Amino acid sequence: MSRLNFKIEATSSGTAARAGRFTTLHSEVKTPVFMPVGTRATVKGQTIESLKENGAQCLLANTYHLFLRPGAEVFRKFGGIHNFMKWDGSVLTDSGGFQIFSLHKDRKMNEEGAEFKSYLDGQIFLLTPELSIETQKAIGSDIMMVLDQCIPSTASYEEAKAAMELTHRWALRSLAARGDSKQSMFGIVQGACFEDLRKQSAAFLTQQPFDGFAIGGLAVGETPEKCWEFTGIAAACLPKELPRYLMGVGTPIDILEAVNCGVDMFDCIMPSQLGHRGTVYTSQGKMQLRRTVYKFSEEVLDPKCDCYTCRSYSRAYLHHLIKSGEPLGWFLLTTHNLAFYHRLMREMRQAIFENKFVEYYNAKRPLLLISDEDNPPVPPRRNVVRVHRLGDYEIHHSKEGFASIKQISSGEIMHSVNKPEEEANRLYIEQSDLTNKLVKDDVKDGIASNDGPKIVVWDVGLGAAHNAMAAIRCFENVLKENGPEKLNKLKIISFECNLDPLKLACKHNKEFPHLHHSAPFKLLKEGKWCDSTGLLEWKLVEGDYLKLFEKEEKPDIIFFDPFSPKTDCDCWSLDSFRRLFEYCKGKSFELYTYTTSTKIRATMLVSGMWVAKGAATGPKESTTIAFSDRETALKHKSAKDLLPKEWLDRWHRSQAQFPDSLSEDEKSEFAVKIENHKQFWEY
Repeated sequence: MSRLNFKIEATSSGTAARAGRFTTLHSEVKTPVFMPVGTRATVKGQTIESLKENGAQCLLANTYHLFLRPGAEVFRKFGGIHNFMKWDGSVLTDSGGFQIFSLHKDRKMNEEGAEFKSYLDGQIFLLTPELSIETQKAIGSDIMMVLDQCIPSTASYEEAKAAMELTHRWALRSLAARGDSKQSMFGIVQGACFEDLRKQSAAFLTQQPFDGFAIGGLAVGETPEKCWEFTGIAAACLPKELPRYLMGVGTPIDILEAVNCGVDMFDCIMPSQLGHRGTVYTSQGKMQLRRTVYKFSEEVLDPKCDCYTCRSYSRAYLHHLIKSGEPLGWFLLTTHNLAFYHRLMREMRQAIFENKFVEYYNAKRPLLLISDEDNPPVPPRRNVVRVHRLGDYEIHHSKEGFASIKQISSGEIMHSVNKPEEEANRLYIEQSDLTNKLVKDDVKDGIASNDGPKIVVWDVGLGAAHNAMAAIRCFENVLKENGPEKLNKLKIISFECNLDPLKLACKHNKEFPHLHHSAPFKLLKEGKWCDSTGLLEWKLVEGDYLKLFEKEEKPDIIFFDPFSPKTDCDCWSLDSFRRLFEYCKGKSFELYTYTTSTKIRATMLVSGMWVAKGAATGPKESTTIAFSDRETALKHKSAKDLLPKEWLDRWHRSQAQFPDSLSEDEKSEFAVKIENHKQFWEY
């Protein structure tokens, strides 16, 4: 049984986030929790009183530094770090592995331990797992960390595997060295940025009697997206009933992403390190108080913060302290940064308890990416837009203020008129009634009595993933409202021959808020993504849609969104729709698309489908819906908008009645089929 008695008190639908609490030898700790870094038995620029006032529950101290100074004998004399620094809350001690890793040329690693040169006097020490644990026992921390070998996340597979296996052997020695101590101990999952190694490490360590588990070896060279991805991979492999700790990470956005992945504990030096440099996190974005723009500012630092700094001082005074190198400035800005971090943890915890973490995440994420919105570091230059390009695609900025993807060669813009997220919801999600389709039909007394069907959505023309992400957001919202037991499974199959639009949008995802999610990054890397419940799967089919669609599961719903018939004529051809209709025989489907073309509607009719006018979007008075058969069409809420017999008059008057390249005989055959379509005589 864990020494911490960890309990999960709440979870939030549609995410792995959880809120809990555990009890150490000195205090109770509520999670998610941020632990201020007190490397040398002090949090730089802070007092015990200021730490408590801001809401600190647990501090982090470092074994490597405390081993060198003041030394284990001092802690033994004082009965441990709590009495030594007069802190009555909890303390976690890092083993020193990361600090030794950062010494580079002044350390050597071997099976026995880590040999390093003291930065104080040049003396050589060998820090073994046994010595690390013995030192941590003398320090008297509530939670001890095993000694591990940390390596750059960009290391080769062979290096990462060797370091992971050495960490495992040291973990067993650390456990043995703990003996009968009542202090808790965490194992550390390593494996760099290799998914199979992360899973191997978690599988090995979770067989040992640790009281919790840490995720190490991240934020040491990889991109933020890669860090978030492997945080999620590692967290998913760890037992739910024990706390999870992401070591040394990081920024507020890092922490938000990690809580979303199910992590409970965090530490980072950034609040004090940035405070020393004059940088703070605020509700208006990250601000640099050294800038002259604040020299005469009478405003408080952050009007939405009630910390001591924000209650007491102006931006001008804080600017003066930082420019003058006054220690008080460091204290005040660090105080505010820690208040910001602790408030973030409390807000996330509350959102989890209210089962609103998905909403909180979506609202908070863009705010955490803002940089000094009150006074941008570089004033915006009017009428100058930096164009980002990849291959044949570039980012297009509309006059209405949203971004889309433009194909350079054709000039076509994806979602060019309406805000892309709104158009995707209006045209595809609302019309298909996906929200209601996701809820099981047979639900009694709030509990589903059958497994329910799987809904298959074809996303033809992935582009920048607006339509697929709209479906994913829809699923997550329905999951939050109903819980997993009431939901049908959803499988999204996205067809795309060129991934440059999505890669470009992901690279500049600040301009594409619908991509503030792990799913598109995972899809690009692995070709598929599944949510934590296992009810939602997103699959990428890369290549020519016309050559590949007949190998996939038959669809219930089709989001038909390739480029226009002018640019992508094959997808809109009679042969294309005929093959689709024949392939799906025996299964009803609904197809939604943006076009209003008389020729395309006629082509769909001749292929065998029933066709209706769809919802208006922007300047378009209607769009188009096609159905596999009469029964499916008449059940749909748009049955009243099925093209009537009078529509044939419009077709006859059209200058573009027939698909391109039809011979005169084929045109005659086409005309006979459309004029005798059952839609015009049986409805």
